[in-house]
Amino acid sequence: MPRYALKIEYHGAPFAGWQRQKDQPSVQEAIETALARLEPREHRINAAGRTDAGVHALAQVAHCDLTRDWDPFRLMEALNHHLKPLPVAVLDCAQVAGDWHARFSARERRYLFRVLPRRAPATFAKGQVWQIGHALDIEAMREGARHLIGQHDFTTFRASICQAASPVKTLDEITITRVEGLSGDEIHFRLRARSFLHNQVRSIVGTLERVGAGAWEPDAVRRALIACERAACGPVAPPGGLYLAGVVYPDNPFA
Repeated sequence: MPRYALKIEYHGAPFAGWQRQKDQPSVQEAIETALARLEPREHRINAAGRTDAGVHALAQVAHCDLTRDWDPFRLMEALNHHLKPLPVAVLDCAQVAGDWHARFSARERRYLFRVLPRRAPATFAKGQVWQIGHALDIEAMREGARHLIGQHDFTTFRASICQAASPVKTLDEITITRVEGLSGDEIHFRLRARSFLHNQVRSIVGTLERVGAGAWEPDAVRRALIACERAACGPVAPPGGLYLAGVVYPDNPFA
């Protein structure tokens, strides 16, 4: 059976997350339903990561196995036709080897978190940013973020329902920048790692926001990390500002 890699963009608000769930809409179910319109049978696709309810994706990657030998461009076009009017789009499609796996072949995940610090209610960016009503000290947040780079036990920044076998992860990069947006200046957090724990990114951003707001000293991030206790974490940032921004493979299937 030919295997195809799919690069997928979606707005997470209407969905209960990526993973198929009983009696709740999911991105996985939407794509599997579209595939069934092309090849009538039950389909199961695999993704590079399982985003939570309300989380968006700029470049999620999944793979599917089909019986027909599809031209990748025509498969992308057909899927996009059957995904309408849902806020899900296949951005690219490529045929890959039969042992290629969207999750297990990945070498890095990249996430973006958008914060909009302004008092006036968000209109165009509503549901796509975390809006806060105060300024943030970027340098203080950068100082706090440095404590998180490298290999650590991230129990403090891990959801209680996380199913990962170990809380030890290696965080390769956190960059924090001010970006001019349509609704005003935004603060963008970009994180890179081979893999992440459940709620790790949102927990980190929520904690760093406390530093930027002046409620925590930057060194409090280090103390929270070494505590290895969920109670030591700052607030968990809401899902609407989080995006799965990219997945890196040894050989880019979409090159």
